[in-house]
Amino acid sequence: MTRLVVNGKAVDTDVEPDTPLLWVIRETLGLTGTKYGCGIAQCGACTVHLDGAAVRACGVLLREAAGKTITTIEGLAAAGNLTNVQRAWIEHDVPQCGYCQSGMIMAVAALLKEKPNPTDADIDEAITNICRCGTFREVRAAIHAAAKA
Repeated sequence: MTRLVVNGKAVDTDVEPDTPLLWVIRETLGLTGTKYGCGIAQCGACTVHLDGAAVRACGVLLREAAGKTITTIEGLAAAGNLTNVQRAWIEHDVPQCGYCQSGMIMAVAALLKEKPNPTDADIDEAITNICRCGTFREVRAAIHAAAKA
């Protein structure tokens, strides 16, 4: 039995400790906002916060997350109130297909927590998530808008 704190709630999971955190989140806990993209921690579709840091959940094993606090896209908005990042995403029409967006939003939320007013160079360095639709211009505009909000 492995205990996690997910979106503010303690949960016990009876899953093999070498199971990727992504599958625990999606299949065991039923939180499907965190997406499977590449499975090798490159695309960022599965980005969640682990003790406040953005991580790619497909590359983290359950045993590595044991006892830690995990925030998924479902837990990002407090009491149903969208974050500045989520509002900026809507205002700037960032998503096209939307598949990568939950991971992208989680990565951006972590960046803005660390650097509240990031430069374009900061964004280029920190946001390495892949968007197959190519909405990177809109992503950058939304990040700057969220930083100013």
